[in-house]
Amino acid sequence: MTKQIKQDSQRIFHNSDVRTSTQFLETLTDEMWQAIISNDASYDGQFFYAVKTTGIFCRPSCKSRPPKKENVGFFHTAEQALSAKFRPCKRCKPTGQRLPDDEWVALVTEYINKNYMESLTLDILADICHGSPYHLHRTFKKIKGVTPVEYIQQIRIGKAKEQLLSSEQSIAEVGVSVGLSNTPYFITLFKKKTGHTPASYRQLQLQHIEEVSTNGEEN
Repeated sequence: MTKQIKQDSQRIFHNSDVRTSTQFLETLTDEMWQAIISNDASYDGQFFYAVKTTGIFCRPSCKSRPPKKENVGFFHTAEQALSAKFRPCKRCKPTGQRLPDDEWVALVTEYINKNYMESLTLDILADICHGSPYHLHRTFKKIKGVTPVEYIQQIRIGKAKEQLLSSEQSIAEVGVSVGLSNTPYFITLFKKKTGHTPASYRQLQLQHIEEVSTNGEEN
């Protein structure tokens, strides 16, 4: 199998910052993919797999949630993965060393910023970013000053504010677009964070914009 890995492994990523590139020279072999989804430790050391959506790389035996196959490529060595700007998984420690907390939280934050409209719970986020929910909650709050859930809410409400003022979408549609498909919950959370319901916020802000515009024209 090792010989086959070497023959097939000319397909490493070829961008200086792999996380920003969707270009793979080739895809994983079925054998590699089976090793990943079955956490087969016998393949450890033969290749390392990297997930472009998170910027993390792992051993084949990693117990983290299996990524989508189309988001995965591989490297011969951990050094290749590091030079391509990927960071080692905190769970399986492919370099034998622990990823610094600030770097891990930066990866988690980046993932939230790009995927806030998706279903994101603490458990889901911990699985995706290769850690435990407890450790993620504690570490994220230590670094960012808020919990992952609070940060997700901040991002979603901020995006909702933008949508309310820049589009004519209904309140329900705005909620869906920022990952809050339960409209009553969206309204309650929005009011808790801003002091206004989405509808009153939109009305007040648009009125303010109109007043500023009118006063500007008069002057």
